Amino acid sequence: MGEQAIAPHWRPAARRRAGSARPGQAYRRRARLRLAVSVAVLATLTLAVLIVPPIVDLDQQSVDLRQALLPPSFAHPFGTDEVGRDVLLRCVYGLRVSFIVGLVAAAVSTVIGVAVGAVAGAFGGWVDRVLMRGVDAVASVPHLLLGIFIVAMFQPGLVPVIASIGLTHWLGTARIVRSEILSLRERPFVDAAVVGGASRWYVIRRHLLPNVAGHAALAATLVVPHAIWHETALSFIGLGLPAHLASLGNMLNDGQQSLLTGGWWNSFFPGLLLVAAALAIAGLAGYARERTDPYRSSEMIR
Repeated sequence: MGEQAIAPHWRPAARRRAGSARPGQAYRRRARLRLAVSVAVLATLTLAVLIVPPIVDLDQQSVDLRQALLPPSFAHPFGTDEVGRDVLLRCVYGLRVSFIVGLVAAAVSTVIGVAVGAVAGAFGGWVDRVLMRGVDAVASVPHLLLGIFIVAMFQPGLVPVIASIGLTHWLGTARIVRSEILSLRERPFVDAAVVGGASRWYVIRRHLLPNVAGHAALAATLVVPHAIWHETALSFIGLGLPAHLASLGNMLNDGQQSLLTGGWWNSFFPGLLLVAAALAIAGLAGYARERTDPYRSSEMIR
């Protein structure tokens, strides 16, 4: 009798526990699938950037009007543009420019953001207030508008584009580093270092910065797709790289004219590579963020 009375209570609970594990397992499977797809896409694009230029015996700047606006074929898998240049080769060179701009700009913005965030969090007081009000002031201006202002002061080129991105995308990193350092300041090992006579700069260099390196690296990864889109937007409006150089933004700008004559491939393939690269990097960064933030992971599983 007692066994019959207990069974209706624990058996549904067991079924509920078994059912509650399924959403978490499904979420982990989706996360692993997203990671695998992101790695595969990014590896393919990276190999294309490294392998295609030496293999393809073509000059990305060579003009042949007899080959103008050829549709995709075996000889030209992505077709040719309005002056006969191979679109595949130019896409690969443009993607290489995007990767260089994204990585270098992310490094520049991370260095600035870590420096500002570390000083603000470690010193506190009026130093913190002044620096963070400066961050708020810069954040109040749209990134693209501020980047246009910076690039417009120089001749079109790679360095002004990288500078415009690096000087406008460090705000999030500064806020993340500051919040982490404010939390680390309350830890016992920091108090022990201060009591032991360590200077403030020594505490920042030895104890605080190593503990925020992971968050800073994650923030830098998140900047890369933003930097790629930023460079493409600047080149698209004519303020990025010079028009004769291969850039995804320049190719999208040139492809507008081809659309009127049926040359859809001049816009489609550069846009496809741009979206694929940005989403692959964002997918890797999102997976890393979920792995390093247990609270976010638990919320997503629920």
